[in-house]
Amino acid sequence: MNPIDAVALLAYENACYAGTAGVSANNGCLGFRPAFRDRITARIYPSCYADGRAAPVHVVDGLPPEVVERRDAKGHVLRIKESIESGFIRDGRFFTRAEAIEAA
Repeated sequence: MNPIDAVALLAYENACYAGTAGVSANNGCLGFRPAFRDRITARIYPSCYADGRAAPVHVVDGLPPEVVERRDAKGHVLRIKESIESGFIRDGRFFTRAEAIEAA
């Protein structure tokens, strides 16, 4: 699989979903928490800072090594597996950005 530029991907998605419940700023009040899902394994990763604290927005630095393809010299994630998608968790269920809009 091709690795994905994590920073560029999140910037693109945030621009595409700006002004909708597909971004954290507009759906946190509805109980959505930013997360990532591996489309191959179905494993869900809540968005966290590198130190493990929950992040209020999509942050890739807290993703585990098995989904990270490349980090810079300071340990920041540069590339993630192609199978990782951003979305949200609410009531134990993962929602894609589009599904979060519909659920809102």
